[in-house]
Amino acid sequence: MKRFIQHEELARDSRFVRQQNVMTTVLASMPDDIDVVVETFDKFAPMIEESTRGTAAWPLFEKFGPAFALVTLNEPILAGQEGVEDRLKMRMHGIFAGELQALEGAGRSLWDFPDAPWEFKMNMARQCWDETRHVQIYEKLMDHVGVKAGDYPESTFLFECACSDDPAMRVAGVNRGLEGLACDVFRDLIRYAEDIGDETMKQAVDYVLADELTHVRFGSEWVKEFTKGDPDHFERTQEFRRTVDKQFSFGGSRSDREDAAIRIAWEDRLEAGFSEEELTELAAISGDGPSQKTMIAAAQILRERHQARKTSAAAEARA
Repeated sequence: MKRFIQHEELARDSRFVRQQNVMTTVLASMPDDIDVVVETFDKFAPMIEESTRGTAAWPLFEKFGPAFALVTLNEPILAGQEGVEDRLKMRMHGIFAGELQALEGAGRSLWDFPDAPWEFKMNMARQCWDETRHVQIYEKLMDHVGVKAGDYPESTFLFECACSDDPAMRVAGVNRGLEGLACDVFRDLIRYAEDIGDETMKQAVDYVLADELTHVRFGSEWVKEFTKGDPDHFERTQEFRRTVDKQFSFGGSRSDREDAAIRIAWEDRLEAGFSEEELTELAAISGDGPSQKTMIAAAQILRERHQARKTSAAAEARA
């Protein structure tokens, strides 16, 4: 079996529509400027349209145009808010896909590094077992909220950003970056489940979160072990983690900002082995990017442009 595969080589069945990763990561480097956000998303409108065609996201694209990525993925999930059902379904589907990629990442870590210590291989095997269970749990949670595997496009950016051919960087990216992100997302989902009184969702996600804390600890321990006695290697590993954390901030949507859609799960991360210093750094790294106010304003302009194009196209068709 091939080692060190690329993200585009991840196998999926015919239910899944692969989404280009560029729109998932572009917000991380975007300024807090309405015009820049509008022009960037407008430029990628054909690509967004193509990735949503034939999926449950298509009606959202028809309604919002390329802005749907802003109004559905980068706004908080709040009980009673307009469109919250769509955002919840897309988030559940995104988490399901993320668990698939976490399983693939742990499995690749087990296979890609044949000379790694036996204890590392056992930890990665344990994580594969956990991730398989998580995939099953989220498959049931998707059914719980009325969505099926493949209903929404899948981006493989989690696998792409987190996987490296260096074992220390691999666990820094997968176990501390990806699994750290899961801590934030799952704590936010538990909060939403509590708000709406959904005990099934609350308990299921809480069970998965407990595993994620263990996976982060695996990363913390093995980063130290793989870089022991080599401070330069350790610093390169830390820099890779910072890059991953920046990508996973979604332009400030996952951060410690007051307007963040998903807040950093500070207490959970401390329990998982992050230090206060690391979390302070994470808050600084992830806090950049367009504000919620900017994204809402940009989304409105994009929606108006999209509707104007549809009206113009309909008029031409009638002429």
